[in-house]
Amino acid sequence: MAKKTTKTASRAATPVDIGVAPAQRAAIAQGLERLLADTFTLYLTTHNFHWNVTGPMFNSLHDMFMQQYTELWNAIDPIAERIRALGHVAPASYAQYARLSSLPDAPAEPPKAMEMVRILALGHEAVARTARVLFPLADEAHDEPTADLLTQRLSVHEQTAWMLRSLLEE
Repeated sequence: MAKKTTKTASRAATPVDIGVAPAQRAAIAQGLERLLADTFTLYLTTHNFHWNVTGPMFNSLHDMFMQQYTELWNAIDPIAERIRALGHVAPASYAQYARLSSLPDAPAEPPKAMEMVRILALGHEAVARTARVLFPLADEAHDEPTADLLTQRLSVHEQTAWMLRSLLEE
């Protein structure tokens, strides 16, 4: 048993030296944890709406929501892996996501189609704000991989929010 503890301790003690100071890596990782939680929460809400949308726009919204939740699902892994590359553990439980996310959970009762669109537009705007707040930390630390990830996420969320808001205009 002592060998196992020693082996685990030596693995945990392996320093991360990627040219970003430990305090900066910790602050960036904490911001990425919030981005991951927001992304996962928005993914769940979007998938929920894909399953539960009804009404005259069913086909187009059902397909659009599928494209959106697929994009969100594919974004989760790179965010979590960036947290790991910075030497931190990526959160991966509903309880952690609920604590870290700035987004509310999906409504228990599915709303009408256009309310779904409104909720998703607000969600994408919120995720963009979460990413934008983190950008100066990555920039100050010269953490180009994180800055690149944030730029990509901002582009997706801002464009998706615009497209969803466009559906709400009469």
